[in-house]
Amino acid sequence: MVNYPCILKLYGDDELIYLSSKTDLSSEFESLICHDEDYLIDSTGQTYQVHQNNTNEFTFLKIGLPVSAQTLTELIQAHEFSQAQVCLTKIQFKSVTEAINSLAL
Repeated sequence: MVNYPCILKLYGDDELIYLSSKTDLSSEFESLICHDEDYLIDSTGQTYQVHQNNTNEFTFLKIGLPVSAQTLTELIQAHEFSQAQVCLTKIQFKSVTEAINSLAL
């Protein structure tokens, strides 16, 4: 079960998409062309592949071990660097939840 909020990591792109709920996920999937290697990182650090069927229902497949706060910090640093908005050395998080919530701003 996915714990919201979460982020969507797009394959081949440093951009991260913050998702506060399943409704946000549904909205994003309406406008995206998804790749098989896109994945979600939920607020516990667990990663999931997302599949949407013809009736707009989602299934989530756990992949790998949960990501660490350090790994997520690195993903967020790359995301912020691509946006050229923040000094990267100041981006540090103590937990996965704190890291994900930073993208809500």
